[in-house]
Amino acid sequence: MTDRPARAWSEWLRWGALGVAVVVLTIFLVVQGRTIDVSYGQSPSSSDPVPEGDAGELSDATVPSVEEMTRMVADDHIVRLPGSVAHIDEDRVRAEIGGTDSRVLIAPPGLDEDERGRVRDVENATVRVIGTEVTGGFFQVVPNDFDGWREVFGTGDVTSLVTRLLRELRDEENEDGEDGEDGDGIAWREPTAEELGPVTADLRETGLHTAEGSTMDSLPEATATAFPDGDALYAVFPQQEWGQPVPEYGPALAAEFPGRPIVVMYGAWVEYHGPDQEEFAQVVAAGLYGQLTERLSRYDYPQHNVLHAYLNRVTDVRYAGLFDRPLPYQPFDPLRVTLPALPWIFAACVLVFLGLSVRSVLRPVTRPRKYQRGHSAARLAGLTALAIEVSALTGRDGNASLTRGLTALEGARKALDDKLPDQHVQTLLTQAEAELDDTARAVGRTDYRPNVYLQGRLA
Repeated sequence: MTDRPARAWSEWLRWGALGVAVVVLTIFLVVQGRTIDVSYGQSPSSSDPVPEGDAGELSDATVPSVEEMTRMVADDHIVRLPGSVAHIDEDRVRAEIGGTDSRVLIAPPGLDEDERGRVRDVENATVRVIGTEVTGGFFQVVPNDFDGWREVFGTGDVTSLVTRLLRELRDEENEDGEDGEDGDGIAWREPTAEELGPVTADLRETGLHTAEGSTMDSLPEATATAFPDGDALYAVFPQQEWGQPVPEYGPALAAEFPGRPIVVMYGAWVEYHGPDQEEFAQVVAAGLYGQLTERLSRYDYPQHNVLHAYLNRVTDVRYAGLFDRPLPYQPFDPLRVTLPALPWIFAACVLVFLGLSVRSVLRPVTRPRKYQRGHSAARLAGLTALAIEVSALTGRDGNASLTRGLTALEGARKALDDKLPDQHVQTLLTQAEAELDDTARAVGRTDYRPNVYLQGRLA
């Protein structure tokens, strides 16, 4: 048994490389229409935009006509419309107004675009408060730190925002300390035993406490991804009474349930207590309120929706791999991993195909090793058989080279019969082989090229 012919494996390699190149090119073109996500971890939290009104943020509150509101504002420096949730320290605001003609109009949250437009059309209102959104002229003032967010969304107090805007509209400098802090802060107190008892009882029984006045009816689905261990506890309270100390349930519940995640909600303000609080709570709160302050201020979102958005931020942080939190298992995606390498694989396959194609065209005429070892008679027999087979295919283009090849073969046969030197016989056979190679090219049959034909007879 002889070795497998060199041409066989080279042809398999050449056409195999072309096939792989075609497959790689097809895959690359198909995936161009797909969105490839190469993020570290894809959070399942919802990020689709929600059209106005579809999230329950519009309330039933309405406002009077522009003319009526204009008359109301003209009669008093501070006008509060029915349904408003924002609170201000009127004595402090009136002292800030002083002898100027500045006027403040406070409207309810959850107004649709037409009703908000009517409020903005009240031209004699210097400051307009819609929900807890504070605007005036070309300016809008928003809280930008945790104390400010907690004060606005937990109690509805916008006193500091209004006074800052009044000074800004008069081109006056704000007082020391108010440029970096948006509010005076909430006055906290420890909850009494009577206040804490029902909360802890509900948490032990169901994991959820909803105080009277809150709008929460059930936990959102995002709890499953935010706290997958299912050990989080939730205490939900309505917006706290303005101007009164607020019971600080977070630390008290964390002490009552050590090691358990505690989520406490006052109105639209959500805070976290428990494991990793120092590293975790501020990141989530800053992500939520830094991005959604304007919408939470203007609209009347149910607490269920606000908590859902907060838990989505918790999920995003968890899936981002921060604080050594474990990432969920993701199946291996070979396409996503190999896609950047596809152009290089395609280029390599094309180069292999072109290289082997050029080699097959330019490769010099060779003969099997057995014939290079002096087996002149066997070589003569093989080339003679080739000449006989190819003679049936030749036309005008191949007759000349075939005739010369046959002449060289006849000379080689006579040299063998006369026992001439083997080198002379090999020279004649090499000449005949070259002529037969030209004949095979002329008739377009690469399988009749001598190096291919003779190797095939050895297989």
